[in-house]
Amino acid sequence: MKNLLLTLCCVMFIGSSYAQSNKDIANVYIKRANNVIEESIDFKEALVLFEKAMKYMDTVTSPDVASLGARIYFELENYKEAQKYSKQFFLLSKNKKSEQYLNQLELFVTINEEIELQLEEEKRLEQERLLKEKELRRIDSLKTVWKKNADNLSIKVDSIYNFNKNSYALYTQNGKFGILSDVGEIIVEATEYDYGVNFEGYILLQNKKNNPTKIYYYNTYKNTGTTLPNPSEFNSISTNFGQVMLPRSNGRLVTYPNNSAAPMVFDLNENKIVKVANKEDLLDKLEKNDIIRKYNRDDEVKIDKEWYVFGGHLGGGIHPLYPEGKDGNKHTVNAYLFSVDGSVLPTNANYQYLGAFYNSKIEALKAGKRVWLSQSGKKVDVLNDKLANYEGNSKIVKIEDGVYQILKEGKIVKGKESLEKMVDFLRKFD
Repeated sequence: MKNLLLTLCCVMFIGSSYAQSNKDIANVYIKRANNVIEESIDFKEALVLFEKAMKYMDTVTSPDVASLGARIYFELENYKEAQKYSKQFFLLSKNKKSEQYLNQLELFVTINEEIELQLEEEKRLEQERLLKEKELRRIDSLKTVWKKNADNLSIKVDSIYNFNKNSYALYTQNGKFGILSDVGEIIVEATEYDYGVNFEGYILLQNKKNNPTKIYYYNTYKNTGTTLPNPSEFNSISTNFGQVMLPRSNGRLVTYPNNSAAPMVFDLNENKIVKVANKEDLLDKLEKNDIIRKYNRDDEVKIDKEWYVFGGHLGGGIHPLYPEGKDGNKHTVNAYLFSVDGSVLPTNANYQYLGAFYNSKIEALKAGKRVWLSQSGKKVDVLNDKLANYEGNSKIVKIEDGVYQILKEGKIVKGKESLEKMVDFLRKFD
């Protein structure tokens, strides 16, 4: 009994000492922050020191600390944070007649005024944005009118690929890829991207064919496009997208960023990175179904006698597996698990990369050659792109090298350059 009491006293003493130590450390950083302001008026450096102090404080209990925080954030124009600390000061300060209280009250009023100005500026910018959108809609209407009445115009590009079923095609100019519509409208100018692919209704443009660091995608179902988030947003140490697979008609795109023990699965319809909703439930289900023998909290799974790092889900119960441990190949796919039958396909003897599974097929690459596999990893017939066959009535006519015309219903349609000229012309009569 005495030993138990002695142990409890020791624990309480250590905890008390540790708490006191944190408070002392915080006070050191607070003192340094005050010194920096007094000696060099460097509020950025003071903020660094102040935030370090906050890591050692559960709550702000001193009006002096609250006042310091309010002043630092105010000087750095972070008025919302300044307001928060200013309010905390008034909760802690009891002497309403002190000089510190009156100074803080003056600062609080100024902070509120600055916040009001910010809100007014945000409102002004929003109104300006709405006016610009209205102007763009008006210009789009003018473009539509011009398209219906356009006459002879040549489009000067190096080549135009076939339009897909949704009426969009890749084109090249000076070795760069761009996107245009079947009425000659340039969607993305060929000035930045070195490689492009048009598959199953989605067009990808990459700044490099191999290991791109920037990818633009265009959804030809919705006629919208944007760039993928930086690979570092998926994995903080990834610097490029690595191997980029073909987009699928359900909007799923798979890439294999460098320095990552999982592929990046992206939804081109929702414009977001797709992650396993509840990985623990999934691993638990795989274990119960005897697909894996066991798993741990580090996302490592044991299959037969081998341990792997679980790399997520490509659809259809297909999961990439990475080597367990810290060797040089830890970011290279080691195998793929096909949970439909529990089979494991090692990459060293089969396929290095798999894409997104959809419509009973998954893309696979081996030594740069593309094949298609079933849900159980068996080779199947090549997937035919159902969006590859254009059904519109536009026709690409090559006039000479580097000069094309697009004919729609027998009439020559205009490109982007002529549309802009027509808009400028019609504006004079607006």
